[in-house]
Amino acid sequence: MAFESLGDKLQSVFKKLKGKGRLTEKDIKDAMREIKLALLEADVNFKIVKDFVNKVSEKALGVEILESLTPAQQLVKIVNDELTEMIGGEAIGINYAEKPPTIIMMCGLQGAGKTTATAKLALYFSKQGKRPLMVACDVYRPAAIKQLEVLGKQINQPVFQMGTDVSPVTIADEAVKYAIKHGNDPVILDTAGRLHIDQELMNELAYIKLKVFPTEVLLVVDAMTGQDAVNVADTFNKKLGISGIILSKLDGDTRGGAALSVKQVTGEPIKFASTGEKLGDLEVFHPDRMASRILGMGDILSLVDKAQAEFDEKTAAELEKKIRKQQFDLEDFLEQLHQIKKLGSFSQILGMLPGMDRKMLDMVDTEENAKRMVHTEAIIQSMTPEERRNPKIIAANRKIRIAKGSGTRVQDVNQLLKQFAEMQKMMKQFSGGKQQRLLNRLRKGRLM
Repeated sequence: MAFESLGDKLQSVFKKLKGKGRLTEKDIKDAMREIKLALLEADVNFKIVKDFVNKVSEKALGVEILESLTPAQQLVKIVNDELTEMIGGEAIGINYAEKPPTIIMMCGLQGAGKTTATAKLALYFSKQGKRPLMVACDVYRPAAIKQLEVLGKQINQPVFQMGTDVSPVTIADEAVKYAIKHGNDPVILDTAGRLHIDQELMNELAYIKLKVFPTEVLLVVDAMTGQDAVNVADTFNKKLGISGIILSKLDGDTRGGAALSVKQVTGEPIKFASTGEKLGDLEVFHPDRMASRILGMGDILSLVDKAQAEFDEKTAAELEKKIRKQQFDLEDFLEQLHQIKKLGSFSQILGMLPGMDRKMLDMVDTEENAKRMVHTEAIIQSMTPEERRNPKIIAANRKIRIAKGSGTRVQDVNQLLKQFAEMQKMMKQFSGGKQQRLLNRLRKGRLM
């Protein structure tokens, strides 16, 4: 995951300061030196690092330590606040046109992930009840139109295209007319890119912009391209005038720091971040939440948002009722496994929880654990409805039948039943007032 190395190094700095009753000027200077090196090694722009370190040092040396925090925690708070400010301050969503349709023009270099980002954005809008229209304006890249159509079918959203013999400017203009006539909103223009920035590319994009007057011009930036990401963002902004940024490939194994620099370099906000390969893996970019993830403080709010978007509300309400009445059975457990799968990989989910060890997360999404998940589902599906509702009736002969039916061993069946029994005991502990308080906290996005 992007920022993993940066996060590890920053967290290591703070661990050294834990337990100290007070921080000396030398402690702070040593910590800031390490933070500076960590940011530079992560590919954050040098000028931005210098400004960041100066601001944090000034506040850390001049601040009165809050009574509720240890000195180390106070420094973490200062770094968190400044990091949040550096990458945008607050989440800024899409600007919508006063008179529909809202036109969103996607731009960026070839290979940055524009076409996939276009589809992800269309899916995002469709989940909000809108009727997006994707437009194939890239008439140069082989199979670009076909790729967008395939993605459109996957998410069941329309694609407007006029082939490769028509000017992209004309295609964009006709698409907007089509959207007005058929009630599509927003219109998302997937424009062409190049392997490098050239005048021909910029001229074409400028002509499209002048023709359809897009509400948003979003630059798709590959988070894995290092300092080139900063240079690309700066050039596109100066020559075209962008209104926001989408960070793609944020799930890649990269230093990622250059992506943190684009807001400061362009002055335009990061609006979305692509966090995985699935078309649903697009998140509104929340600078405070991202800073919290980097510093190892988790991101409960994004996890709650993700759960609310993916989980069936009626099913969740029924589950809550069953847990409260201590009626949670293996059928409910199987349903929850299916629901959790919708949220993404286990490492992504656990990575949003405060204090999770990154090395442990690397061990979560292993082939062994994936196999264990499949076995768990197979075992439960091999049970009769009666056995799922009342596991206590599963005696030795039933276990043998279930193991054969699921292609597993009797030991695996025993282990699952034991784990489920322990889970039920834990749920009893959260009955009544304790459980209600926990549910209320989860609704508010808090665990503590």
